[in-house]
Amino acid sequence: MDFWDVFWLLLIFIPLLLIWAFAIVDIFRRDDLSGWLKALWIVVVILLPFLGTLIYLIFRQPGATAQERRAMDQASREFVEKYSPNDSAQQLKLLSDLHDRGKLSDAEFAEEKTRVLDAARAHDTPEEKARMLDVARPHDTPPAGPGTPPAAPADTAGPVAPPPTTGGSEPPRRPRGFGA
Repeated sequence: MDFWDVFWLLLIFIPLLLIWAFAIVDIFRRDDLSGWLKALWIVVVILLPFLGTLIYLIFRQPGATAQERRAMDQASREFVEKYSPNDSAQQLKLLSDLHDRGKLSDAEFAEEKTRVLDAARAHDTPEEKARMLDVARPHDTPPAGPGTPPAAPADTAGPVAPPPTTGGSEPPRRPRGFGA
């Protein structure tokens, strides 16, 4: 085989054969063509391989089959579920980032922020609100109850001493599960 035989085979004949096969498979998998129309296209594509395939590809209506549309819809839903923020803090951070980059106008930002905060308030249960209040309260003083005098404020006049060091020049260690 000389160079031109290989060139003809690899760069002309095989791609045309693949396009011809694609057209035949596409005719069979289309759900918008009736049985007689499919049979007519198959006859045209098989009897006139190059010209029939070219005519089919020019006149074929673009679009996906019903199965492909369902698969694309499902993939889109899975993507949104996987990568969308799932709590109000992440949603607000995302909104702020979009607003800072100029993708959201001030009005759109305010509207979405209100929507996120209203949704967060609607989903808060009494137990969750109590837990949030417990986290916000300092843990070194007991909660003031009936009959207990309120705790005196801490002395804040002097400087706060730094935490004790280990004395070595060893860098702090990372907790397990945070990278290498």
